[in-house]
Amino acid sequence: MSLRVGVIGVGAMGADHIRTISTAIPAARVSEVYDFDVERAYAVAQPVYAGVAGSAEALIDSSAVDAVIICSPDHTHADLAKACIAAGKHVLCEKPLAVTAEDSLSVVEAEVAAGRQLVQLGFMRRYDPGYREMRDALRNGDIGDARMVHCIHRNASSHTSSTSEGIVTGSMVHELDIVRWLLDDEVASIRVESPVAEGLRDPQLATIQMRSGVLVSVEVFVNAAYGYDVRCELVGTSGTVSLVPPTPSSLRKAGLDGVRVRDDFIGRFSDAYRLELGAWAEDALNGVVHGPSAWDGYVANVVAAAGVASLTAGGRQNVSLDPRPDLYA
Repeated sequence: MSLRVGVIGVGAMGADHIRTISTAIPAARVSEVYDFDVERAYAVAQPVYAGVAGSAEALIDSSAVDAVIICSPDHTHADLAKACIAAGKHVLCEKPLAVTAEDSLSVVEAEVAAGRQLVQLGFMRRYDPGYREMRDALRNGDIGDARMVHCIHRNASSHTSSTSEGIVTGSMVHELDIVRWLLDDEVASIRVESPVAEGLRDPQLATIQMRSGVLVSVEVFVNAAYGYDVRCELVGTSGTVSLVPPTPSSLRKAGLDGVRVRDDFIGRFSDAYRLELGAWAEDALNGVVHGPSAWDGYVANVVAAAGVASLTAGGRQNVSLDPRPDLYA
């Protein structure tokens, strides 16, 4: 049995997911697409023999669609995810789950009311082999107990994180999720600062304290000019482990010889996206969610909101979460 997938939004991310499904995910096929740009929708749908829906809602309700991928603009995510829940269809929603923590909580509440998990968040770094090796090293005791994590996240340029707040909610949000997953811990507080006082406050530096006491530093620089560069080091009581990215087809210098960077995030995390889509398709066919949940999306929104508050008002902000529903235990 093949999972029939509908894709909402066929920009760079949606189009790449469609290519990956059609070439590397035998458990799924793209059956329908929708995009506000109708010509683009037809151009992407034709090579994979998919239909084009008249609206996002029509795609979700289509009898030719078993599960949905949401790659549309951020402000549409929460309502579309809730429509998928109402239709009883599994959904892979690109981050963020919603623009605000309140809206993401409404998705959690809809899922709890439905009594089953249907939503997975597109935090693809959890599927990246490098991050998984780091997590295994900590869990296996190879580096002792965790004490610090250092994260770097740089883009050559960015159109999606075009505001100071958007750098936190649209880019740093990946680190806000991955440190929770790496450490199996929750964020207690966050402080976000920038050396830039006016205009786009880029780069930014976050210092995070986890509930266990582990300290985390996160540098995000969305207009670093030289390329896409993601690094991470996990420091333990008896050793350290660092993220080793896949070797790109071409190398550039990033201030230091031998630092390997990519042109964009899709190329850097191509393996992670493929593994994510494969696992999601298998889970959807089996009626389960094992990946990042709607609750994880809500938590990321809450931590990001605290980060934005710190950036704009100054000081360290505590992170307070609603009780985790039993559905996500």
